[in-house]
Amino acid sequence: MDVKVGFVIVCLCTLAITSSEAGIPKCCINTKSDIRPRILMNVQRWEMQESNSACDIQALVLYVKNFKKPVCAHPNVKPKLKTILKIKDLMARRRPS
Repeated sequence: MDVKVGFVIVCLCTLAITSSEAGIPKCCINTKSDIRPRILMNVQRWEMQESNSACDIQALVLYVKNFKKPVCAHPNVKPKLKTILKIKDLMARRRPS
């Protein structure tokens, strides 16, 4: 009987640990201001990290093609990113099909 109780306690602890990790947000700890244009050209998507109770700093989170981890950029990079993505879109539209 003691082995069963111990097994149940271990299972419950494992369940509690794995479910709590899913609730922890992934936040940028620091940011880069000097992002190269080539990296900005390969951004597939981006999102703003707000400085709220979950994350300490505001950051521009860039998901770059062929990068395993997102790049944490300073929010001042956002206008540069939008300009490069707009140019990239215009170039894609001009290409003959």
